[in-house]
Amino acid sequence: MKAVTWQGRRDVRVEDVPDPRIEEPTDAVIRITSSGLCGSDLHLYEVLTPFMTPGDVLGHEPIGIVEEVGAGVPDLAAGDRVVVPFQIACGSCWMCLTGLPTQCETTQVTGEGMGAALFGYTRLYGAVPGAQAEYLRVPQAQYGPIKVPEGPSDDRFVYLSDVLPTAWQAVEYASVPPGGTLAVLGLGPIGDMACRIATARGAERVFGVDLVPERLARAGRRGVQTYDLRAFDDEKALVTVIRDETGGRGPDAVIDAVGTEAHGSAAARLAQTASALLPRRLGVPLAERFSVDRLAALHMAIDLVRRGGTISLSGVYGGTADPMPLLTLFDKQIQLRMGQANVRRWSDRIMPYLTDEDPLGVDDFATHRLPLAEAPHAYEMFQHKQDGAIKILMRP
Repeated sequence: MKAVTWQGRRDVRVEDVPDPRIEEPTDAVIRITSSGLCGSDLHLYEVLTPFMTPGDVLGHEPIGIVEEVGAGVPDLAAGDRVVVPFQIACGSCWMCLTGLPTQCETTQVTGEGMGAALFGYTRLYGAVPGAQAEYLRVPQAQYGPIKVPEGPSDDRFVYLSDVLPTAWQAVEYASVPPGGTLAVLGLGPIGDMACRIATARGAERVFGVDLVPERLARAGRRGVQTYDLRAFDDEKALVTVIRDETGGRGPDAVIDAVGTEAHGSAAARLAQTASALLPRRLGVPLAERFSVDRLAALHMAIDLVRRGGTISLSGVYGGTADPMPLLTLFDKQIQLRMGQANVRRWSDRIMPYLTDEDPLGVDDFATHRLPLAEAPHAYEMFQHKQDGAIKILMRP
């Protein structure tokens, strides 16, 4: 089959790889009909390269049709249409039953000290072949796949794999009080969708911050009060303006939807680049022990949120030696919540929003739809924010 493979920093290729097959009774094989390109994929493309191996199959946002199921998968059959969550979880361990499938005790990558295995996401998370491919082997298929109805286009449901539950959890963790205020830093796919969900769930005012004109315009059309970071001398000036809009206190909650690749911090960027460019025997220890993130967005969130407020991190961070302003966090009595989205915990609550009325705007959420064969172009375009690319779907 054809699949998108990682070959090196900023080097992905569509290659022939072995067809997946049933290996365990709880496996299923899915024929992919659409697969998303995620901001997390760009971390592999650019920053987390020390943990990648040439030939790794990328991608973790699929929808497709069941081709075959193992004997231990009673509730799926060939022909079912399903969305596959990006994490692999059993549904029956203590962590899954507690609502934390991202920490599944059956699939935890214990050798790396990490949580549940993920599709298409480095050896730290199991190096499981990903979903930017024609077919996908789905472990733990007795729990993971979400059945969706026939009829609507893939766009209606594909975001249940990642975007929708990640944005939903970001809003849930933000704990915006009824009629409260929320600021979202970063208006890429997750930040944009978080704004939509927060509005649908009753936030009185939502502020959005970015520096990409297309993202700002798109969020603004849905009622978000947007701010272009480039229009201010520095982050402090922007923080002051938003504070003035919230009685001088700051928003009740802030979602950081940017993560490790924030603008700013030349030193941190240099460290990230160095670990990515070094030979594997040197780059891996550097990344594991001394990696740092570009923390501009997180520091802005800490400054911006009101005292006693909440910061919700949905942007991916991967540093192990990040300096944190604990004095400020303690003094402002800030609550901080974060983590990979627990997809199946939220999927049933999200499904009622995926109606023909389309209150979250999923049907036209993608800005680009490309053949899988054009994946190298899609990655480059998304990385450089070219041609108004905000969300890209690829189809085999």
